[in-house]
Amino acid sequence: MRKLLAVLASVAIVAVLSCGGGTGTAGGSNAIKVGLIVPLTGDVKTFGESARNGTMLALEEANAGGGVNGRRINVVATDDKNDPTETGNAGSKLIDMDKVAVIIGSVSSKCSVPLSDKCESAKIPMITPTSTNPKVTVGEDGKRKEYVFRACFIDPFQGTVGARFALDSLKAKTAAVMYDVGNDYSKGLADYFKASFEKGGGKVIAFESYAKDDVDFSALLTKVKQSSPDVLFIPDYYNKVGLIAKQARQLGITAAFLGGDGWDSPEMSKIAGDAIVGGYFTNHYSPDDPRPEVQEWVEKYQAKYGQKPDALATLGYDAGLLLIQALKNAPNAKPDEIKAALGAIKDFPCVSGKITFDEWGNPIKSAAVLEYTKDGQQYVTTINP
Repeated sequence: MRKLLAVLASVAIVAVLSCGGGTGTAGGSNAIKVGLIVPLTGDVKTFGESARNGTMLALEEANAGGGVNGRRINVVATDDKNDPTETGNAGSKLIDMDKVAVIIGSVSSKCSVPLSDKCESAKIPMITPTSTNPKVTVGEDGKRKEYVFRACFIDPFQGTVGARFALDSLKAKTAAVMYDVGNDYSKGLADYFKASFEKGGGKVIAFESYAKDDVDFSALLTKVKQSSPDVLFIPDYYNKVGLIAKQARQLGITAAFLGGDGWDSPEMSKIAGDAIVGGYFTNHYSPDDPRPEVQEWVEKYQAKYGQKPDALATLGYDAGLLLIQALKNAPNAKPDEIKAALGAIKDFPCVSGKITFDEWGNPIKSAAVLEYTKDGQQYVTTINP
């Protein structure tokens, strides 16, 4: 009993939601129960808020249309604070106590990797909207986690896209890399960028690591300045990148900044100011993409939440769409049915592009490159697989 109470105390329950129908257990015993795990507090809370908003919008739309196969969707949402321990506790409660049929979450790879192990062991399907590290769907033994899927591309592709853009578009010959050694996302993306950049003929002349709680990067940046790279690749989240960018410019580093999808937050410009202007990052979509499905999505999200959807919101929406599509082909909404239906998805239209899952549960899709300007983010180009 004490152990159970400790788990309950450590998990921040946001709500049990009947999408489109208010709070509570409306929808009846026939409702499909879905778990949602995102960080609504902590260091990347804007990521969690966006992912939650996008996911909920997709599921609310399904319920407004009569549900799936005549059944409403109830969501049990939890806040994992971007803490792997909290994620584990949340996953245990959703699976063992709430008896969810499927889980959407989490946001960061460091949280989604242990959650995926838990879901695989319990044979509960999981869709992460945004976690890009390959370990989310592949175990330490190299085998596929059959119950785990994602709506986003993975870091090897993202690292390759970043390297190609640096070499081909920025004409970079040399690069420096700074990454968080304790963050699977940051370290993995750093490794993939380095390998791709060097394979393409570039040279990585500085490869420096720091710890999660570091806030003074002057020593590392002094090394970077001495190496005079053409580009500085910073594969981390917006809160850390903003600090590094500001300190780099203060030290007189003139290299072009480059990074990954962790840069996508309205908080970036607030933290970095003009230091991030001219910086480029790979992302899953751009609200400036002229495709009709993108513009329809932007208008819909903006009408509900009062701002343009970032990539986290868009991937949350896409994860919801993927789940709804799977549920349509899983008439009993049982975990094994849902898993099989997800794996069978091919050329399914989502906002971020058509999705077909490969044999590892990863979508085959394009990547966008965006630039930070004085007026915010600007779409630059799309790079295909």
